[in-house]
Amino acid sequence: MSAAPGPGQYDDSRLADALRAGDVIALTEVYDTYAPFLYDYCHGLLRDRVEAAGALRNTMIMAREHIGGLTEPERLRGWLYALARKECMRRRESPNRHTGQEAPEADDGDLTPEQLARRDERRALAHSALAALSGRQREAIDLAARHELDAVDLAGLFGIPPDEAEQLLEETHEDLGIALHAALIAQNHWEDCPSVSALTESWPLAPQAARSLIRHVDSCPTCGGRETPPLPADRLLAVLPIAAIPGDLRLDVLTAATAADRADNRHAIAAYAEPFTARGWPVPYKPAPARARERPEKRGGGRTFVALAGGAAAIALAVVAMTAIGGAGAGENSGSADPDVPGAPGAPSAGGDPSDSLGPEPEDPGSPTAPTTSASPSKSPTPSETPTTESPTPTPGSSRPEPPRPGSLSVSGCSMGVNSSCTVRITAVGGPVSWRVTGTSGALSASGSGRLAAGESTGVRVSRTNGLCLGQRRGSVSFSPGGSASVSYC
Repeated sequence: MSAAPGPGQYDDSRLADALRAGDVIALTEVYDTYAPFLYDYCHGLLRDRVEAAGALRNTMIMAREHIGGLTEPERLRGWLYALARKECMRRRESPNRHTGQEAPEADDGDLTPEQLARRDERRALAHSALAALSGRQREAIDLAARHELDAVDLAGLFGIPPDEAEQLLEETHEDLGIALHAALIAQNHWEDCPSVSALTESWPLAPQAARSLIRHVDSCPTCGGRETPPLPADRLLAVLPIAAIPGDLRLDVLTAATAADRADNRHAIAAYAEPFTARGWPVPYKPAPARARERPEKRGGGRTFVALAGGAAAIALAVVAMTAIGGAGAGENSGSADPDVPGAPGAPSAGGDPSDSLGPEPEDPGSPTAPTTSASPSKSPTPSETPTTESPTPTPGSSRPEPPRPGSLSVSGCSMGVNSSCTVRITAVGGPVSWRVTGTSGALSASGSGRLAAGESTGVRVSRTNGLCLGQRRGSVSFSPGGSASVSYC
């Protein structure tokens, strides 16, 4: 990331220990060291400067309240990003969140017109290459290249095993290299091939055009033999704009995190980060099921009961936990929209170009993550206005019918080929089954839950999250109450 400290310039262990001891100066140091980069990351996920500021403020409050649970103080930086991501995903789910006010770009110094033109040219090249990647890949490469997080940090941030995070980075670097090769051909040799010229009428490239270009280069005798200079990911992404953090946000954040009269507010905000893993990392945010979010109010006996999809922590509704600067809600993760997510949460940048998007897909409910952060809301019976005083008289010889025995879940896999998705079939055998997707392996995304009657079947859509079709790959989708479906994809 431009102007970012290099490796070894962070003092995570000392800052974490001082923050754990309640040192207010340590909180100031944490803000001064990480806030500009965290704000840029939050802005990339939320695409709004007001929401990004609110997310950053809540992140700092969460960090101060939960630092005691972090078992690896040397991982403070990655842990802060995990807190920020969870808060951003929560905010993205809110239909009332603030939108439309993107932050200005951080000052890049006095550049000559020639330097500005060269920078814009390199930005267009970076956008065209990144457009071919999935949302998860774009976020991973941005966090690794510009924010200097490693595979262990990404594992904690995405809630996946470290070896899977390592594989994600390896595949992303490989796919980005292929996409960059095609983008350089389009940038410098578009006149030599009519097909390339037709595909690159709009520049920078849109995701669909970027992927079509890659397929063309792979099969075209003219384009396939061209050599292009390699360009490391950190240099490619270094030209992307950085969202400028508001100058007055520092005092506002430090006041909110330390003022004695805001203790209740801080406790409510801190609850948004729960639950945590055994390592003290926040479990990635899980969006509430759409039906639970949209369920209308139920009225009975003069009382109103609203179905709430909440986190594992119970938060009193009377406590206004959000800061005055931000809204509530979230999106991600991370279901995925390929390659961009609804609401266009984009790259950590100040620009509004859709190709600027480096943000993740919404939190994939079927991703191989740590335990879910929220459960489906329980259905409480509506209390009767007048209590029943008499029990119904049982019929002589009658007995209460036994409930149906639960069945088991039968699953069958699927193959995508060169498509972006396929459907796994699940069937209830021997009785009714309440099922849900519990995770995936490989570059796959799937989600869903429901109840099947005995013998009933349904389909679960599985999508691939890798940007390119290179070779044959395999993954799986896991279900509860048991069963795993094998999925092949390119």
